[in-house]
Amino acid sequence: MDMTQSKAETISGPVQIETPIKFSDKIPEAVDIVIIGGGVIGLFSALYMQRSGLKVVVCEKGRIACEQSSRNWGWIRQHGRDRAELPIMMESTRLWESIDKEVGGATGFKRGGICYLASSEEKLEKRAQWLEVAKECQLDTRILSKAEVDKLIDKDARGKNAHEWIGATHTPDDARAEAWQAIPAIAELAHNEGVKIIENCAVRTLDIAAGKITGVVTELGTIACEQVLLAAGAWSSLFAQRHGINIPQLSVRSTVCQTEELPEFYGGNVADENIAFRRRNDGGYNLAGGARSDCYIGRDSFRHLWKFLPVVAAHLPDITLKPRAPKGFPDAWGTGRNWQSDEESPFEKMRVLNPEPNLKQVEILRENFAKRFPVVGKPKIKKAWAGMIDTMPDIVPIVDRVPQLQGLIIATGMSGHGFGIGPGFGKIINEMAQGKTPAHNMERFRFSRFTDGSKLEVGPDI
Repeated sequence: MDMTQSKAETISGPVQIETPIKFSDKIPEAVDIVIIGGGVIGLFSALYMQRSGLKVVVCEKGRIACEQSSRNWGWIRQHGRDRAELPIMMESTRLWESIDKEVGGATGFKRGGICYLASSEEKLEKRAQWLEVAKECQLDTRILSKAEVDKLIDKDARGKNAHEWIGATHTPDDARAEAWQAIPAIAELAHNEGVKIIENCAVRTLDIAAGKITGVVTELGTIACEQVLLAAGAWSSLFAQRHGINIPQLSVRSTVCQTEELPEFYGGNVADENIAFRRRNDGGYNLAGGARSDCYIGRDSFRHLWKFLPVVAAHLPDITLKPRAPKGFPDAWGTGRNWQSDEESPFEKMRVLNPEPNLKQVEILRENFAKRFPVVGKPKIKKAWAGMIDTMPDIVPIVDRVPQLQGLIIATGMSGHGFGIGPGFGKIINEMAQGKTPAHNMERFRFSRFTDGSKLEVGPDI
């Protein structure tokens, strides 16, 4: 960090770890479904399940939205999505707008567009390839010329020596929301409609009889149920391993920072080859390093190495390998893999997965922002934080029932795309829980794709 921005000023993140418990419902004796994880996927699923008549309880080991669901960029993005995700994401965008109205604007939802900028003809051609997917799904996306980009992201306001973009792809009705206020607002809505939510309540193990779920054992007691949704983000693989279920999932650290208030150069979301940023409702910008991430080497890194080789090879310049995860992280060398239901689990030992931000990356972001907006220079950073993104070998989530264990639904591996698509997957998971066939094609998200011999197709990263 330079002298104008001290290290101490950049450590604070969007989540106060020791916040008071807000949701402390009494442990029910029995429900229709227990949801493990109080993030975006779990809460939207709970809301739609409750509205369909199911009795639901959400068990969160720490605080609602305390991990990746509050630490993401806040993009509600159709642009650049995997072909199988796009129809779900298009519905999700409509659902976000509807839900925001239900909660009186508390999510911070705004349509401002998403622009994928290109600094070279080669990059623009690569970005333009995705327009075939947009056209197939009837999404309004098009290529912008250099002149159109300079008008959209005001070149005169940016300055004479600003970084040049030769073009872009643009989806004008994409949106954004304020993640840290949005998910608690959804939790409040779900709770008001009857969903039971219990913070500081880790689910330790599943109760299983004759290959079927009969309940869960939490640190506060046992809950009888016939269905469980595992939506625990970076912790999902560890929980599943305890029950003999293999999920080839790794967690990578992504750093984000928030600037002080700045002039509005563009009111939406932007990404180029080296930086991503979006306008915030408080007048600042969120800055992130695009696909850049830090991967901590642990036991799962070796277990799943071969499955992850294609994506690692494709994104090697963007990945920084770290020799070991901090103590208590899901894939740390010392984290237990086999605990009993009557003893403290790893989920109680680390209530909130709160990685330190990569301060070197924060400084690089400041420098890159200054190159694009020289009239601003290096922006003052108000906050910086990091989150652990649960990622899959093909950068596409699992949303499916587990064949070998009746009653278990897994929704994990959102690969950094979960915030925006949360409402759409929530509706789909509700359909699964009711025994209905989902309205969308779920073949791409099946649990068995890592073991059935099919070739993995790596999806787009952002």
